[in-house]
Amino acid sequence: MTATRDLQVVLGAGPAGTALAAELVRRGHPVRLVDRAGTGPALEGVGRFAADVATPEGARAAVEGAGVVYHCVNVAYHLQVEAMPRIQQAVLAAAEAEGARLVVLDTLYPYGETHGAVMTEDTPWNATTDKGVMRAELDARYLAAHAEGRLRVVLGRSADFVGPGVLNSTLGGAVFPAALTGGEVPAFGDIDLPHSYTYIGDVAAGLATLGENPDGDGRVWHLPTAPALTTRRILDMIGERVGRPLTLTVVSEPRAFGPFDEVFMEAYAEMFYQHTEAQIVDSSAIEKAYGLVPTPLPATVDATLAWYGGLLAAR
Repeated sequence: MTATRDLQVVLGAGPAGTALAAELVRRGHPVRLVDRAGTGPALEGVGRFAADVATPEGARAAVEGAGVVYHCVNVAYHLQVEAMPRIQQAVLAAAEAEGARLVVLDTLYPYGETHGAVMTEDTPWNATTDKGVMRAELDARYLAAHAEGRLRVVLGRSADFVGPGVLNSTLGGAVFPAALTGGEVPAFGDIDLPHSYTYIGDVAAGLATLGENPDGDGRVWHLPTAPALTTRRILDMIGERVGRPLTLTVVSEPRAFGPFDEVFMEAYAEMFYQHTEAQIVDSSAIEKAYGLVPTPLPATVDATLAWYGGLLAAR
């Protein structure tokens, strides 16, 4: 395998990993995109690679030659508590052995319930759910590895994803196709509360920026996120663009609906507080430090509708 220390290795070829790989190529970096299959649509400038990074040998093969490793791996919701610690152990060991920096895509789960308070990087980690506690424990281990000098690590936290390619989100594949075709659109919890959504392109730009700026290592950053609106206002924006009010079905408590099946909702139930209290992310720290500007939500809605429109037309 040809290696260069400028090589950027992206682990996970979901929406975030794929968007990040494209962003890194745009910035002039050689990129390897890793998932278990190693297949998928050709991406200019991106080499695809098959490896199971939950295993020590798979993780070592995946990161060989890397200068920076981006951990964007996720697993099915009901498997996370079991699988994510195992993946972390393998990825941390592999990046440390390779001497690579590690950039981790993170969630808001470690904060737990905030009762609507604005979330900053200084918000206490008060998670009580299984997945929240697990994420907090992972993050503590990442930061400890950095503090101990084992390797350089930085974490980028995102709100719920939205944007082209984002399917498995409460503002994703259950919403936009139904909006475009006049179907039932699910709306979780209290949609009149402010709720932050992070554009997938801003996830990529934020992670790439952290990868290029080692002065930000050793801490958590919030990835660029537009000022929160109510979910109802965002759904209204979608309706305005498709030319008709959406047919909303409010899912006020955890239950299976549409693509959110019983297996998913049973695992998601403990996290449903995210839809019954305001979820407001402040990303001003990364914006000020690196000059990043989050994509305005109207532009996010436009881009997402265009992508889903193309997807439906191709069927």
